[in-house]
Amino acid sequence: MIGNVTTDDRLGIDENSLRTLVEQFYARVRADAALGPIFDDAIHDWPAHLGQLTDFWSSVMLGSGRYKGQPVPAHHKHVARISPELFERWLALWDETSNALMTPAAAAALQAKARRIAESLQLALFFRLAPRQAAG
Repeated sequence: MIGNVTTDDRLGIDENSLRTLVEQFYARVRADAALGPIFDDAIHDWPAHLGQLTDFWSSVMLGSGRYKGQPVPAHHKHVARISPELFERWLALWDETSNALMTPAAAAALQAKARRIAESLQLALFFRLAPRQAAG
C-alpha cells in the first residue's frame, strides 16, 4: 500500500485501474440489450453502486478490505430475472473490458476471479439439493 492507494505491482493493478475498469464495464452492461434492463431496474443510484463495486474489486484483487456488502442476498432479490446464460453474458463483457483496459496478466487474473465469483453466485442462487427420501 502506498499512502491511501493499494496496488498489486506484480499484476499492474491499482485502485485507479480498477475504478476505470468498473466504470467502463458497467457502461457496457447498461448498454447491453439483455443485461441493461435488469441492472437499470435493480440499481437506483449508479454512482454509489459503482463505488461499492470498485470497493468490492479492490477488496478481492488488492486485499483492501473496503467492501462490506453481501453479494448473495443482493443478487437473490433479483433471482427471478437472473439466469445462468446472463452470467455468461456478464462474463463475456467482463472479459472484453478487462482485455481492453488491463495488461494481459491483470486481465487474466481478473477474469479468473470473476469466473469463480460467478460460479459461487450461481451455486448460491440456483443449486438445490433434492429432498432426502426416508429410509424404508
